[in-house]
Amino acid sequence: MRWALVRVSLAVTVMVVLAFAVPLGLVVKELARDRAFADAERQAAQIRPALAITTDRAQLERAVASSQAGGDGRMAVHVPGGDGTRQNPPSTDPRDAHEAFDIGRCRARARDVETARRGRSAITSVPGGYALLQPTALSTGEFAVVEVYVPHRAVGNGVTTSWVILAGVGVGLIAGSLATADRLGLRLVRPAERLAKAAAELGEGRLGVRVREDGPAELRAAAVAFNSMADKIVQLLSNERELAADLSHRLRTPLTVLRLNAASLGEGPAADQTRAAVAQLEREVDQLIRAAREQGERTERPTLGCDACEVIRDRMDFWSALAEDEGRTVRLAGVDATVRVPVARPELVAALDAMLGNVFRHTPEGTAFAVDVHHSEDAVIVLVSDAGPGIADPDAALRRGHGAGGPGSTGLGLDIVRRVAESTGGDVRVGRSVLGGTEVRVWLSLDGGGTRRRRERRRRVRRGRARP
Repeated sequence: MRWALVRVSLAVTVMVVLAFAVPLGLVVKELARDRAFADAERQAAQIRPALAITTDRAQLERAVASSQAGGDGRMAVHVPGGDGTRQNPPSTDPRDAHEAFDIGRCRARARDVETARRGRSAITSVPGGYALLQPTALSTGEFAVVEVYVPHRAVGNGVTTSWVILAGVGVGLIAGSLATADRLGLRLVRPAERLAKAAAELGEGRLGVRVREDGPAELRAAAVAFNSMADKIVQLLSNERELAADLSHRLRTPLTVLRLNAASLGEGPAADQTRAAVAQLEREVDQLIRAAREQGERTERPTLGCDACEVIRDRMDFWSALAEDEGRTVRLAGVDATVRVPVARPELVAALDAMLGNVFRHTPEGTAFAVDVHHSEDAVIVLVSDAGPGIADPDAALRRGHGAGGPGSTGLGLDIVRRVAESTGGDVRVGRSVLGGTEVRVWLSLDGGGTRRRRERRRRVRRGRARP
């Protein structure tokens, strides 16, 4: 928009400058020409008194030499021959009888001089300029012709300077017009850029972003609509979180009953496992309620992150008891170091529980599994592998609600993992593990460098072209 306004302003200003500058330049040229020939006529008029008094060559030469044009060699006088026959009454002075002669350097053609001798002024082209032919009556009744040479430089004197000034003024007008158009365009573009940036930030999950309502009326209206939309989104998400918290809270009543029943089971491994499972379920419900109510605050402030290795060790301690009961071989590697990832601890716990829960839910008892952690300067990779039958359609497993995990499966487990990975700019891949079953590879970016890849992947998912 900004450059379009500049181009339009440039075109309009150039047309206006040309419409005024070209005619004005031609007028300046004509004025300079008229001024040069008017000066030539004035120079020719200085010889008229001398020609009216005498036709003596010596006296006329002195008169021509005393004039400015004659002194510069630009004046000539063509005097016709005289014998007194045309005077009325005829002259008896023998000095009136003479032959035709010319004074000064003659540049005009003879026929042009003869034409001017009939009493008509003329301007004729000569090499290097023009010649003004001015007829002057003599005392004998004949006409002498005064020739004044006007060079091209005299005709164009001051024209170049005037044209340069006009060009400078035109360039100045064009530059001023471009600067004004650029400022006006910037005034229009900046609110639009702020609106686009705010829309991108809102798409990234920054729900607190708002747009300053300024600029032209149309953009102000767009900013008002954007802010209203953002407020409604925040309100809808808040209502959704409250609904999730309320639904989770309703689970406490049946959990309380279940806990009381578990307490009456007596002693034994089965009773202890049941009570531990009920306690874990209560903790998960409480955590779900807290997460739902604090979701808004987490979207508005930076994620503090957690130690991925410490979380993995903690969750493996929890799941290892169940693995021992089912006779599963567990291998854990790469969790000795401290590696912080930009993911909140509850979210990483939920992702790990989803992956490990899938292993226990979808593989037979006794199936071995492993958890490996690899980290570098810009990423942490978590590999969860098993020796089970594998996943027939990895693409469907990553799509929300499309998992085919059998009874009790909602198809949301790997989608939770995917959202956690993509929140850091990473991704999730499902493939074949070295143990022969499924391998879930979770890439957690440490510097946000995968943001562009995440957006591109979302586009491919929407187009149905996502690849694991």
